Amino acid sequence: MSKSYSHIFTSESVGEGHPDKVADYISDTILDACLSVDPDSRVACETLVKSNVVIVAGEITTKANLNIDALVRSAIREIGYTTKEIDDKFNAEEVFINNLITKQSPDIAQGVDKTLAEGKDHDKQGAGDQGIMFGYATNETEELMPAPVMYAHRILKELAKRRKSGNPAWLRPDCKSQVTVQYDADNKPVGIDNIVISTQHTNDVSRDEIRDYCRDVVKTAISPELLGDVLNDKEKFLVNPTGLFVVGGPHADTGLTGRKIIVDTYGGMGHHGGGAFSGKDSSKVDRSAAYMCRWVAKHIVAASLADRCELQVAYAIGHPKPVSILINTFGTAKIDEKKIEEAISSLFSFVPEDMVAQLKLKEPIFRQTTFYGHFGKDNLPWETLDSEKLQELTKLLG
Repeated sequence: MSKSYSHIFTSESVGEGHPDKVADYISDTILDACLSVDPDSRVACETLVKSNVVIVAGEITTKANLNIDALVRSAIREIGYTTKEIDDKFNAEEVFINNLITKQSPDIAQGVDKTLAEGKDHDKQGAGDQGIMFGYATNETEELMPAPVMYAHRILKELAKRRKSGNPAWLRPDCKSQVTVQYDADNKPVGIDNIVISTQHTNDVSRDEIRDYCRDVVKTAISPELLGDVLNDKEKFLVNPTGLFVVGGPHADTGLTGRKIIVDTYGGMGHHGGGAFSGKDSSKVDRSAAYMCRWVAKHIVAASLADRCELQVAYAIGHPKPVSILINTFGTAKIDEKKIEEAISSLFSFVPEDMVAQLKLKEPIFRQTTFYGHFGKDNLPWETLDSEKLQELTKLLG
């Protein structure tokens, strides 16, 4: 642990079996099923889970012939709620599924479609809704993401990896993590101040065993240089603080699509706009523009034009161009921000149709986003840097 630091910042993550993430994964599973058959599908799918009931609702217009029942059960099974003896209130085989899906409103469709409809003054694809979206990047981690949320994700990824291997058998799907990072005066991570882990378990394991196991998980997820002596301090390393976490998942708490938006983005380090992501196709700028903003911000930081960068865009429903674009480098820009803004305008398009094409957002890739954040993953298009754009931005440094 660092002996000298300027400030601290805390972020959390939730595991695959958390009720809200169960709901998100079902919604994104249905979205991908639509896109795999019909790339032009319009999907706004929301899910609620509680005890042994799953309610799927929303508006979907697609050529795909969906078996909602099979998709829901498959998603729950993949997460790990499979064993009746343990998950007697919520398991893939015995949940009751209510399907309340209808088609997209034609009033919304005409604003988004590339047609010249009555009352519409252009024939381009418009934004699926009004709203504000943000993207953020920082050079404090190799993923160009804030350290607290990335460390919180890494802990739960390691827990899930071990749980799915079957060792130890007492691990269950519902879990949370929280990491507080120490920063120096230059806003660089210098240590871990404290860690909280809550993990569901069977009733045949002791609290000490769980704590020792979680200590080993953290050592795998976070470098020893940052950890210092945190894991040996009972006030700094808290595991299952209530003392017991046997009852979990949707039986213990209601889950709903779109409630973990800060976990999905930057852990509170960067702003979040007005909408959630999961269950929405790319015509909804809530999702596509947030991905685009992250892509652009990541290019700015990767090109060393700034240590931190945040973009905000805003749209009007049915209109193809954003009504505003704002850049903020928090005083870390290496050149004038106006030059960065001009470069962004010349290199990147925030028109919905262009964003969808650039980031391949008609492909069924969204189940990969549900868990452990929508950003900071190498296999997603908005995390992949464009070498030509990066070269053009780097030239601005002279």
